[in-house]
Amino acid sequence: MAEITLNHVKKIYDKSVVAVQDFCMEIQDQEFIVLVGPSGCGKSTTLRMIAGLEEISEGEISIGGKVVNRVPPKDRDIAMVFQDYALYPHMTVYDNIAYGLKLRKFPRRVIDEKVREAAAILDITDLLKRKPKALSGGQRQRVAIGRAIVRSPKVFLMDEPLSNLDAKLRNQMRAEIIKLRQRIKTTFVYVTHDQTEAMTLGDRIVIMKEGFVQQIGTPRQVFHDPNNLFVAGFIGTPQMNFFHAALCREGDSYHLMLGGRRLEIAPEKQRRLLSHDVPAQEVTAGIRPEHVLLTEGDGFSGTVEVIEMMGSNTHLHVRFGEEECVIVVPDGDEPVREFTLGERVHFTFHAERIHLFSRETEHNLEHDPDEALATGAVAASEILEEVPQENA
Repeated sequence: MAEITLNHVKKIYDKSVVAVQDFCMEIQDQEFIVLVGPSGCGKSTTLRMIAGLEEISEGEISIGGKVVNRVPPKDRDIAMVFQDYALYPHMTVYDNIAYGLKLRKFPRRVIDEKVREAAAILDITDLLKRKPKALSGGQRQRVAIGRAIVRSPKVFLMDEPLSNLDAKLRNQMRAEIIKLRQRIKTTFVYVTHDQTEAMTLGDRIVIMKEGFVQQIGTPRQVFHDPNNLFVAGFIGTPQMNFFHAALCREGDSYHLMLGGRRLEIAPEKQRRLLSHDVPAQEVTAGIRPEHVLLTEGDGFSGTVEVIEMMGSNTHLHVRFGEEECVIVVPDGDEPVREFTLGERVHFTFHAERIHLFSRETEHNLEHDPDEALATGAVAASEILEEVPQENA
């Protein structure tokens, strides 16, 4: 069993530079966890602390029920795949994969069985006699993964393994990692700055910013119910639309004023707002481009400024008043009609898909504000004003 527990883990450099702040999480056996966020958010530092490559400043990390704060990396029963592959250029693919087993003095027969089994899983059997310089980027990454899986580790750690590959190879390797996970049945912790990788690979996603965890949830949860403004803007392509709006309350009823128009709020959202006794206030309203609906003349109207043909859909950038709205127009049974620059279009918002964020704290007003504070989503900006951040 390879559960991983991070209990109030903190990393401070030079007694003042905070890289990771109060990280708490329980990772289940055989779960695939993705740490995602912009550069400098602390995701790689967190991974390296799990691996034992970085010392922990505060807190505890447990693997399989055993506290490993003072356990060296070689004794943690983990395997790590790095961004730059870290292959030995003078060794063949076979010897690169076998190297760790030889160091541990496995019998030659066992080494051969494990290397060939890993090569078969990764479809690199024909490459075993080649050296790294004769391999493509995707093939080198497969070799690096093969060197890790031959050890049958309890925990598989991957630090941005696809970032050096082109878009086509990234897509292929992403699919390979999904297949690999299904075959080797172990715990994965995966670091990336690419939200597509996070959404397609992770059972759960940990979104980080400036050393703080912003939200932990399934891909569906973080997409449809973001904890705060940062998560809402970071997850999703194209990015969520944000507008200045006023949340109005009349007794136990809420509605939204946006661009001089009244928008009704879905009953379930009203119930959540009321449960937290949210007062009337200025808000940031968020709506994903795919949840903006074109109409025949009702609702908002604006001018098309940019048209992006994406194949299966079209992205319209529409200016209305001082706001800009991106609209995703999907192909249905018939191809999307042709739009022209400068054309006037009418649109409205899916009432159940509107997200409301506090202008002051940026947290989702439908969520418990105390829970938002617990994630650091609100407190981060206040604390980090006084403490410089370490890139990770």
